[in-house]
Amino acid sequence: MFVEYILIFDYLFLCIIISLGLFLLSYLLVIQSPNSEKISVYECGSSPFSDSRNKFEVRFYIVAILFMIFDLEIVFLFPWIIVVNYLGFLGYFIMILFLFILLIGFIYEWFKGALEWQ
Repeated sequence: MFVEYILIFDYLFLCIIISLGLFLLSYLLVIQSPNSEKISVYECGSSPFSDSRNKFEVRFYIVAILFMIFDLEIVFLFPWIIVVNYLGFLGYFIMILFLFILLIGFIYEWFKGALEWQ
């Protein structure tokens, strides 16, 4: 069973090695010359107009949490799609139940107004 994942681990290892190698090469080959303009804060091409430590609205965090929840739903769906033929009716029913619970949560958040930005 572990043999099936060797190619995935090889690919992951190769990606890490290439990424670290390119990072180290760019650090070693480029002349480092920091100045005040290069190390200043960058905000969309203009100087920041206020302190970066301002508090955000609670709605921003709610939308971020909802995004993470529905993003994790996709992470659970991809492996399920691959093995759905081997799971039978019970595996299919459990995923449909999972999606139904998420749908109920989405509808609840919608009616509560958590998705509306004012």
